[in-house]
Amino acid sequence: MPSQPSSKAKVWRKVAIRLSGSALILATLFYFLPVRQLWSTLEHIPPALSIGLLFFYLGLHFLGVAKWRILINVAGADLTFLQAARCYYLGLFGNNFLPSLIGGDFVRASLAFTMSKSRTAIVLGSLIDRVQDVIGLLAVAGIGALMVPMALNEHSRRIFVGIALLLVVVGAMGVGSLFVIPVRRLPMKLRRIMVQLRRGIRSVSKSPGSVALCFCMGVVLQSFQIAINFPLAEASGLHLPLYAWLYAWPLAKLSSLLPVTQGGIGVREAALVALLVPLGAPSVLTLAVGLVFEAITIVGGLIAGFMAFVMSQMSGGKSKLVDPAAGTTQFAKKIPTTTHG
Repeated sequence: MPSQPSSKAKVWRKVAIRLSGSALILATLFYFLPVRQLWSTLEHIPPALSIGLLFFYLGLHFLGVAKWRILINVAGADLTFLQAARCYYLGLFGNNFLPSLIGGDFVRASLAFTMSKSRTAIVLGSLIDRVQDVIGLLAVAGIGALMVPMALNEHSRRIFVGIALLLVVVGAMGVGSLFVIPVRRLPMKLRRIMVQLRRGIRSVSKSPGSVALCFCMGVVLQSFQIAINFPLAEASGLHLPLYAWLYAWPLAKLSSLLPVTQGGIGVREAALVALLVPLGAPSVLTLAVGLVFEAITIVGGLIAGFMAFVMSQMSGGKSKLVDPAAGTTQFAKKIPTTTHG
């Protein structure tokens, strides 16, 4: 069909644009920073340390698998741990090919649709999972900001608390609107989706302990990812207090949610440099640590894709692997339109 090549061409054109965005940001950083010093700093980081942290990074995400599985199963997905791990690690693989970190969520959900009895549970659980991650990152960044000496005066703290309360209120209103909107006035397709979402939310609301546990697991997961930067920073000669990383790293990761570069590459490093320079961190050392961590996530994503493939063979290969470049499109097409999911 003629539309298929055109659609694929658009997908790869967008990929090329995002790669160009990442390359442009990194090239700008390299232009303004001494490349020789950057390369010298990278050479001071032992390869064995980077490899060890890579496997620690991959193992750490088993906590992410458990967290995501609890949330989607509470909503009614009924996935085994092996199925959830396969979907989750394929999502990590997809992060390398799709815009921002959210792209991997679509790949993960698309594969889960082929395994679960309820697609709505996958959508709802994944949405809660992502929202919890964002809130967790903001919470960790807030703790770090409060620890920065003289960083927040009384007026700034009021603004910080006000923004946090606003996010809570908006979130509560968003969920509440799903129950206030008169379903009968909606078109049939939207009506069926709304009914499933309401059922899923009611199911999740019956397990507040599980949701709270998943939030704590998410905070622990993000905190350990921050901890990965410490040995890298020490090896490069970048010595920073704990609060600096707690404040800057979560905000830099949140910046990578913007769908302007490939997998957030470039945006995250630029944000980390900008956030740590006022705290006394040399730009070159900060960029070196950011690049090594980026390499760990990229290589980790590739290994995660191989792990997902191995898991598919272990499960008999009944479900097809999702093309990461087309993950968003497939996800959109598979959003439930029947009450049977």
